[in-house]
Amino acid sequence: MNNEEIIQKNYLEWTQFPFDKETIQEVQKLKNDNNSKFQDSFYKDLSFGTGGMRGIVGYGPNRVNKYTFGKNTQGISNYINKISDDKEAVVIAYDCRNQSKELANQVAEIFSSNNIKVYLFSSIRPTPELSYALIKLKCICGIVLTASHNPPEYNGYKVYWKDGGQIVPPIDKKLIKEIESIKFEEINFVKNDSNIQLIDTEIDSSFIKDSIKNGKIGESKREEYRVVFTPIHGTSYKLLPAVLIGAGFKDFHIVDKQAIPDGNFSTVKSPNPEEQEALEIAIKKAEILNADIVIGTDPDADRVGLAVKNHQGDYIILNGNQMMIVLTEYILSKKENLDQSFFIGSTVVSTNMIKHIANYYNVDFKVGLTGFKWIGKMINDYKNQKFISGGEESYGYMVGDFVRDKDAITSALVACELGSECKTNNSSIIDYLINCYIKYGFYKERLISIKKEGAKGLEEISDIMNSLRTSGIKMIDGIKLKFIKDFESSSKQDPVNGNSSKLDFPKSNVLIFEAEDGTTVAARPSGTEPKIKFYISVNSKLESKSDYLKIDTLLENKIERIIKEFEF
Repeated sequence: MNNEEIIQKNYLEWTQFPFDKETIQEVQKLKNDNNSKFQDSFYKDLSFGTGGMRGIVGYGPNRVNKYTFGKNTQGISNYINKISDDKEAVVIAYDCRNQSKELANQVAEIFSSNNIKVYLFSSIRPTPELSYALIKLKCICGIVLTASHNPPEYNGYKVYWKDGGQIVPPIDKKLIKEIESIKFEEINFVKNDSNIQLIDTEIDSSFIKDSIKNGKIGESKREEYRVVFTPIHGTSYKLLPAVLIGAGFKDFHIVDKQAIPDGNFSTVKSPNPEEQEALEIAIKKAEILNADIVIGTDPDADRVGLAVKNHQGDYIILNGNQMMIVLTEYILSKKENLDQSFFIGSTVVSTNMIKHIANYYNVDFKVGLTGFKWIGKMINDYKNQKFISGGEESYGYMVGDFVRDKDAITSALVACELGSECKTNNSSIIDYLINCYIKYGFYKERLISIKKEGAKGLEEISDIMNSLRTSGIKMIDGIKLKFIKDFESSSKQDPVNGNSSKLDFPKSNVLIFEAEDGTTVAARPSGTEPKIKFYISVNSKLESKSDYLKIDTLLENKIERIIKEFEF
């Protein structure tokens, strides 16, 4: 069938049983308007992938609504009941987004109707607390409704398994198969109240205690370290202050106008803490208070952004790689008797500098595909080793294994521990970062995201990836390519002599070009947004602090040349 035929077929399906009156009316209204919104809502099914489901809230098969989320839930329910003779339990959390609470209640009702015990958070909670509660309550599965830092019109459905991490092979494929087999009329919406139990403060208190236990690692004058914090209208507005103040950071200031949960994120263009605009109000407050650090978290509090003063006295936002560098170096520096029985984790598109830090401290370094679930999986896969911490370039970091996903709250505590210790020693986080560059090499990265929406956008992203695969690139910025890694074909190729070897990774639509000087260019479609992402990494030696600005400029110029070369 062509697109028009698919749209018509899906439209007709959504105008009759089992869809309710409101849905049918809204679908007909969309059809009558006959615009691109209607086309985009019906040209395909919103897919449940290995990372769950994320999309625009609305009516139709390519939208987030009670029916698309209902299929997910019914499929997961069927799978749980197939593999277990005992009555299993799930835990559900949701963030501040519009309709998150209503959708979470519907998800809970479907699980309850399938004779599955449900622990439902009574109000909004961060994603890391969902992971924590899953382990604490010994549930088989956890669901969090969130679209992370996506625009307000989005929502999502993330699935976690009994280890506390996001679903990974082989469970993900089994769940997908079950979900895809579900027809809308098979969704059981009949609530069983006896199977639903609300949870809240008891889990909060336990999480706060364990977060402090894992993140309070320094020796400093914490009470003299001034913190400005913004939850950007999200879920961390209670837990993060409780953790920081509980750890001893008394000089703590929250951005009042962004402390109120708001699914419209009314004070920012995007609730993404890696963007300057999202932290603008917090930085202005920091300038007035002469704060030492600015902390911002995304709506579900799994990602954290940090702004610190540079040598010119301006607040600058550390990128995800820089944050990962200083946190990893600091955590490892506080450990004793390290050896290869310990490990840290990262991803294929994150800075290679982390490997050098691991080698220096004689700990094992493991790298996975993009997506934090692969770092969480490492803990299960290597039970004979002790996980210390892990991070990725997209502002995700995890400290210890008491949760199994990126954790903005505990990561923020470690950042404050580092900052306060630097201040006690008349130094700063920027100085600490530069010292890391001197010690391990100066790695500088740039992320470029290109938005491509709708069916046409998907096609364009596919064309870009195909073009890169057939481009015949043999040099980057005048330096010969060392290899090309294609994770879709599981191959590592030497473009000069033509040699090829197999990559021991699950298949994924990721390409990495690496030159002989360590320069890398990676490309991949986003798994959660209509974007294609390019990751550029360059490096150089740094002999002293006095050379920092000069080398920084040289690396910045190199990145700009690479951007022109690849025509991003």
